[in-house]
Amino acid sequence: MDAPVAPADHDEDWIVLTDPDVSGLELERVLGVLRSACLSSGPQVEDFEAEFAARHGRTYGVATASGTLAMSLALRALGIGPGDEVIATSYGWHQAAHAILLAGATPNFAEIDYWSGCISPSAAAERIRPATRALIGNNCNGHPAAWKALRELADRHGIALIEDSTEAIGSRYLGRPVGSFGDLSVFDFSQPGALCCGEGGMVLTDDPRLATELRYLRAHRLADRRSVSIGSRVPLQAGMSDLTAALGLAQLERLDEILARRKQVEASYRDAMQSFEGIKPPYLGPDVDEVHWMLYVVHLGARFSASARAQIVDDLEADLIEAAPFSALLHQQFAYQALGEAFNCRRGCLKNTERIGDRSLALPFHSQLGPDEVKFLVKTLKDACTNVGAGAAIYL
Repeated sequence: MDAPVAPADHDEDWIVLTDPDVSGLELERVLGVLRSACLSSGPQVEDFEAEFAARHGRTYGVATASGTLAMSLALRALGIGPGDEVIATSYGWHQAAHAILLAGATPNFAEIDYWSGCISPSAAAERIRPATRALIGNNCNGHPAAWKALRELADRHGIALIEDSTEAIGSRYLGRPVGSFGDLSVFDFSQPGALCCGEGGMVLTDDPRLATELRYLRAHRLADRRSVSIGSRVPLQAGMSDLTAALGLAQLERLDEILARRKQVEASYRDAMQSFEGIKPPYLGPDVDEVHWMLYVVHLGARFSASARAQIVDDLEADLIEAAPFSALLHQQFAYQALGEAFNCRRGCLKNTERIGDRSLALPFHSQLGPDEVKFLVKTLKDACTNVGAGAAIYL
């Protein structure tokens, strides 16, 4: 395996945050498409959709150009638009809530579970109102949400349940893989995910009507040109190319291997973190069988603030270690501030979210990391935390 490729503004001495696990198989598959007559959406996309859906026990897969577009299509396929509300979280990656705004609907932010970072079913229940059309549950950083309770909640109120699995490929809950619980489930294939195609996404469902609508809204096909319904709904140009799908198929074939290698890195972190006083093992919630983390995230102790975390990031960068805040909280961003307190879009509305969001720190996590590199970066993190927080503990 080649050495990790540093970001454009970093040299090869950096320990980078993410580094895709790419082998000769991926190169072979992509070259095969380049030699073919089809670079845009074609047979490779159809194969990737079928194999990805089958792996997750779903009937239909619809590949897209990104996770954001996947979520956008999911919302549009459900008929969600202006005047509708969708319950989501402010914590985690930004795709879900951005897609709500792009659909013309309004995100209604619910509190998260303090330990898992996933949406709290009881908090989500408090946000349901007459305009609520859907609930987006998040498998935060790979940890499955409480899908049993979320399913019961959605069914009780007659709203759609969308599973945000953009951060969680490979994790399992109640004996099933994430991506098998929502009416629609959304995946993302950009970095730092374990299955990385550069960019790309997928929507999974068992509903043939939703699958048909997703494909119609994704892009016009040649067969649609003579359809009597053409123009009744405006589609996006949101399809995946055969080049991307070929890369995805190779990554999917190697996914168990990739996940196992990442588990070895997680074990190296667990061993090295024993030098931190007060460290707790990674959290596994009730009914969770297995977690495959997207990034290795530590939660700084209560003595730390967002500014202290920024100083730690700077200290790590001085030693050529790339780190970053895990999440920029959406309810504090300008695009959402106009929604106001009625949608929990003011600082102070989501205390758990802010408590975790201000102190969560993402460390390098990918299959190229060796034990010695992990030991070095953990020691450097320990020194930085001591310098900034006067020895305050951090908690996983």
